[in-house]
Amino acid sequence: MPQYRIAWMPGDGVGNDVMDAAKIVLDTLKLDAEYIPADIGWHFWCTEGNPLPDRTLATLKETNCALFGAITSKPRDEAEAELAPELKGKGLLYSSPIVALRQTFKLGTNLRPCKAYPGNPLNYKEGIDLVVFRENTEDLYSGVEFHPVPDEVRQTLAKHNNKMNKFDHVDAQDLAMSCRINSRQACRSIVTAGFEYAKKFGYKTVTVVEKPNVIRETSGLMIRTARNVAKEYPDIALWEANIDAMCMWLIKNPENYGVLVASNMFGDIISDLCAQLVGGLGFAASGNISDEFAVFEPTHGSAPKYEGQYKVNPMAMLLTTKLMLDWLGEVDMATRLETSIATVIKEGKHRTYDMGGSSSTLEVAEAVAANL
Repeated sequence: MPQYRIAWMPGDGVGNDVMDAAKIVLDTLKLDAEYIPADIGWHFWCTEGNPLPDRTLATLKETNCALFGAITSKPRDEAEAELAPELKGKGLLYSSPIVALRQTFKLGTNLRPCKAYPGNPLNYKEGIDLVVFRENTEDLYSGVEFHPVPDEVRQTLAKHNNKMNKFDHVDAQDLAMSCRINSRQACRSIVTAGFEYAKKFGYKTVTVVEKPNVIRETSGLMIRTARNVAKEYPDIALWEANIDAMCMWLIKNPENYGVLVASNMFGDIISDLCAQLVGGLGFAASGNISDEFAVFEPTHGSAPKYEGQYKVNPMAMLLTTKLMLDWLGEVDMATRLETSIATVIKEGKHRTYDMGGSSSTLEVAEAVAANL
């Protein structure tokens, strides 16, 4: 019986292409695993009205972790238009399956390393080694939204905050509301994860990226919690930065920073900026992690125009595979894989189009596998 059962979820578009690349590497490493197919993505929304079928959730509960490719996501009206005829008009609303996975399995930590590997022509600067810890289940992604805003919601809010009065003249149909909800427990969990990572891997600072001077309560809660957590790690400095200023400082001096911690929306923003500093989303890996389960995914989209062409950069997927191996405790395999990835990047013989080369997705994966 295999040691690991891994849910295999290519998803949409080039998700299939990069997952094929991952399989080449995993087979070469001879990971003792069974790969269990699981349905997810736009096709299942269109044909079933659910991009994350219940059968998939049941499958995931019988596995150690999941490896996920990419997802197509569209706004409400476009999603409704692409439903099968028999499903239209039934009140079905599209919601992101990856957000649903994070919330269903309480995957509170989103880990996004962004490292400048020597020889990558897309590096902004050499020496960048950033790791973003993004709280993964709360904040503006909580899904507490209204449009139109019901009268009882407006009246309740007005009782507690007279700033709502400025919207009295706005018709409910012309008013939309998204609630930013952060809990102390989640703030503490993500900050602690950042400090523990810094302690384990020798980072000297943890920078909490928020906006407490304007978003006083939710960002304020994150900052206050971080200050308390920092007292438990006297050898690691806590830095605090506003999200807008942090974007500027990362462009100016990215090598000055190491571990970054942020709430869900700000973490999403800052991690894409960090990814671009080290070559773009073609190098952006991530893990959605809890103590019991994890879903690993590259952060790029499904790029439907490239589907099946095996043109896109597989490095994000291969670095994601490295994160999965680390989480499974296969540290030697993970180290070998990262070393091989770094070697292929440095040699520069196998590069996809985004790096100025002409290699295919699978050719790059085969080069990485050969170096293993």
